[in-house]
Amino acid sequence: MTLPRFQSVSPFLGVEDLPAALAFYRDKLGFSLAWEWGQPAELAAVCRDAVELTLATRSDAKPGGISRLYLQVDGVDSYHAQLQAAGVAISVAIDDRPYGMRDFSIIDPAGNVLCFGQASHTP
Repeated sequence: MTLPRFQSVSPFLGVEDLPAALAFYRDKLGFSLAWEWGQPAELAAVCRDAVELTLATRSDAKPGGISRLYLQVDGVDSYHAQLQAAGVAISVAIDDRPYGMRDFSIIDPAGNVLCFGQASHTP
């Protein structure tokens, strides 16, 4: 029997203000709008390379509360510099961690925590 192969994941992030969240993810983080659903939109997805994130108005996100994501990226230092230049507040400074990653964190306008990292080159 051939086992199914997973292709991707698209986590849902709850947001209070979908248009503001879309603007943040597009204008500050460099994602592109993939799709929107509803009139007015209640759900939308943003993509960057192979990563897709679904943004849902908080009333539609079950269960409620914030989410925490860890996104592995190539060129984490360059991306960190891009976000700083775009005025994104860094909540956890970039550094080499004991768990073998070089990473940093931000908090989106809805309180969701996004950590960006890549394997550290230090032993």
